[in-house]
Amino acid sequence: MSAKIRKLVVIADEVRLEMGERVNPPSRRAAAIAIIENPYAGRFDKGLEELITIGEDLGGLLGEKCVAALGCAPSDVQSYGKAAMVGEAGELEHAAAILHPKLGAPLRKAVDHGAALVPSSKKMGGPGDPLDIPLGHKDAAYVRSHFDGMTVEVNDAPRANEIMVAVAVALTGRPLPRVGGLTHDEAEGKDGLR
Repeated sequence: MSAKIRKLVVIADEVRLEMGERVNPPSRRAAAIAIIENPYAGRFDKGLEELITIGEDLGGLLGEKCVAALGCAPSDVQSYGKAAMVGEAGELEHAAAILHPKLGAPLRKAVDHGAALVPSSKKMGGPGDPLDIPLGHKDAAYVRSHFDGMTVEVNDAPRANEIMVAVAVALTGRPLPRVGGLTHDEAEGKDGLR
């Protein structure tokens, strides 16, 4: 792996009760976070190929860690998302380089497919700042019940010369969804939309 990883953090949560109502099945999500050295910290470079390669390496690693944290089969995953926070010696484009060109394919392999675009967010920040990872249905973007997010934070990251890269997956949509639209069971997953 080309990434210089200082720290890996894995978080899982399970919602069983919402507004006094039982959530059945419980809403389960996991996030895996890598704190890596930013090879372009403190300097401008026209090409960001090293971050693109690192993104490809991290997509599979973080996706597999999420699946393992949930103790499920990769095919059980219904939603996914990705996010990155760049420390102050970097630039926002560094987050885009690590997330977009190649991270998606190994993430999709880790969760056994994924026809829909992987939702993403990027930001600048410092140690302990929260990072919101958007979630969307992995096969059908129009499944509204799966529009969700997971907030993560790492008390000592990202430092100025680091990037915090995160992937989240979920086994269901939001707890007790009821705003209508296409359901998970109705989704075909052929075009990434429906």
